[in-house]
Amino acid sequence: MRVAIAGAGAVGRSIARELLRSDHHVLLIERKLDHVDPESVVEAEWVHADACELATLEDAGLESYDVVIAATGDDKANLVLSLLAKTEFGIDRVVARVNDPRNEWLFDGSWGVDVAVSTPRMLASLVEEAVSVGDLVRLMTLRQGKANLVEITLPATTPLAGKPVRKVTLPRDAALVTILRGGRVIVPQADDPLEGGDELLFVTTVDVEDELRACLGLARP
Repeated sequence: MRVAIAGAGAVGRSIARELLRSDHHVLLIERKLDHVDPESVVEAEWVHADACELATLEDAGLESYDVVIAATGDDKANLVLSLLAKTEFGIDRVVARVNDPRNEWLFDGSWGVDVAVSTPRMLASLVEEAVSVGDLVRLMTLRQGKANLVEITLPATTPLAGKPVRKVTLPRDAALVTILRGGRVIVPQADDPLEGGDELLFVTTVDVEDELRACLGLARP
């Protein structure tokens, strides 16, 4: 993929390095001159400019990119870039960093954001995921809030223990994508049995979360 990242601070550079390891093309756009350090991420393309200026994005050929990541430390700048990327350049996937949790409500489809990444929310979700058994934990919002990546850990006494995946009737708008068991990552097959303690990852809409809990024999919170 071709990925453009606005903000070449510690966060932006770290994202760039991870993407480059997977052989993606990365463009870093940075407004602050003291953050422009091509030697720190030599494989990336660098542009010293303001990512909120339409002319800058046009000069960078943003329309040729598959993904835009707004990773600056300024929520206003991230929202402006997200909106420009989606409305002016037709970018398929826009990911935006939320710096202040109080602004999280703004980061949705009306500002061109497909995925909003809030560090406090992610940390809270990870804590919940680590300690919550028998409940649904939202890990990430997808597709402009229309779906969530959620985790459910089956209790040791689950009635589903020993039953194959095909015996679990899921709601129409929920899909089991991964089973985490011990140190293993299992891509679920129809005949794979479930076990107590399994961590199940689903992509689901909010509307069917209660139905999903019921299908797994979990009490409604």
